[in-house]
Amino acid sequence: MQNNHIKNLSGIILATLFISTSGVLGKYIAMPSEVIVWFRSVFAMVILYVFCRFKKIDLTIQSRRHLFPFLMGGIFMGVHWVTYFYALKLSNVAIGMLSLYTFPVMIAFLEPLFLKIKFNPIHIILGLMVLLGLYILAPEFDIKNTQVQGVLFGLLSALSYSIRILILKQYVIQYNGVMLMFYQTVIITVLLVPVLFFMDVSGFQEQLPYLLLLALLTTAIGHSLMVHSLQFFSASTASIISSIQPVFGILLAFIFLNEIPTWNTFVGGSLILATVIIESIRSRKG
Repeated sequence: MQNNHIKNLSGIILATLFISTSGVLGKYIAMPSEVIVWFRSVFAMVILYVFCRFKKIDLTIQSRRHLFPFLMGGIFMGVHWVTYFYALKLSNVAIGMLSLYTFPVMIAFLEPLFLKIKFNPIHIILGLMVLLGLYILAPEFDIKNTQVQGVLFGLLSALSYSIRILILKQYVIQYNGVMLMFYQTVIITVLLVPVLFFMDVSGFQEQLPYLLLLALLTTAIGHSLMVHSLQFFSASTASIISSIQPVFGILLAFIFLNEIPTWNTFVGGSLILATVIIESIRSRKG
């Protein structure tokens, strides 16, 4: 039992590390956010389809009633990605990623409404810790400040991601996580086709290696592992454990982009990291 818990916890932390590469790549790739997301989706869609065929993963949707939830999950995933990249480009990797990580707070409050489970009061305390960390990141609220704009886009991204997780949570037992991720990339690819005609797609060849890395490592592998982990943890627990993602992202940004975090970032990030440790210990005892 203990070995299984360690294995499952290791899996979600590995998924978090892979997903955290989106911060550096999203900031570095010199293309509009919507265009980046389209290429990310179409490449990931192909990779996931080949993987499903190779592993003989069933791509059949079992009921027509599942079509609408799948569609909504894909739409919210697309909104999450686009607004997240806006947050990264307006501010920096640290602020973009840390503002996104208000989503555990949102999930903690939304999960009882979506999944008809009992609300756990400890998530209020953990949520307040995350919110305090967010406040430390941007204490002066000025809408003209690009860092504040980055935080606001991060919050919108967090809300979209929360809803997407809660929609898919109900289907992770019935469907393979890779299959679910495949259909989300299909939906996002189709919905964002118009951006290719209205936005600048020049520089595609120069950015191709980074777009492929974003599609394979961050999207195909990272998000599929994360969806898979929802089988072993509640959505609240999985999201709070994965809050270590900004720490990984900040370290990668320091190494590859030479972004040096401020003291505000360290303090706010430490509060968020504390919620990860507390929730990991709490879920293990549970």
